[in-house]
Amino acid sequence: MSVTLSHPEGLLQQADYAPVASATGSRTLLLAGQAAVTPAGEVTSTDLAGQVQSALHNVAVGVAGAGGHISDVARLTIYVVGWTPEMAEQLLDGTARAQASDGYSAPLPPITVIGVQALWTPELLVEIEATAIID
Repeated sequence: MSVTLSHPEGLLQQADYAPVASATGSRTLLLAGQAAVTPAGEVTSTDLAGQVQSALHNVAVGVAGAGGHISDVARLTIYVVGWTPEMAEQLLDGTARAQASDGYSAPLPPITVIGVQALWTPELLVEIEATAIID
């Protein structure tokens, strides 16, 4: 495993994600934003939790396709259309589903959630970028 997650003393202590990831490896993988779509571009879900899980699945597929493992993910940036704090429960439900189905760590690697006005098609509610460090 090339990524070590930590909760340094003095930072917010919560269980959903680690605020710090340290990584060693020979390659940095930068994934473009992944959405809840099939390879043919069809939207897989209409709710936020389902779209988060599906987008994270696509991240896992991308990392594996580049020769990595889901444990190599060092950072996630999550763009959510019309983000409000009330959406956090749905977002976390989607991440929990991805942890169960695709093997994401618990806690997750460092994440940043950014509210946006729109994504490339109106049906999409979320897009997720990832950085991975691969040995």
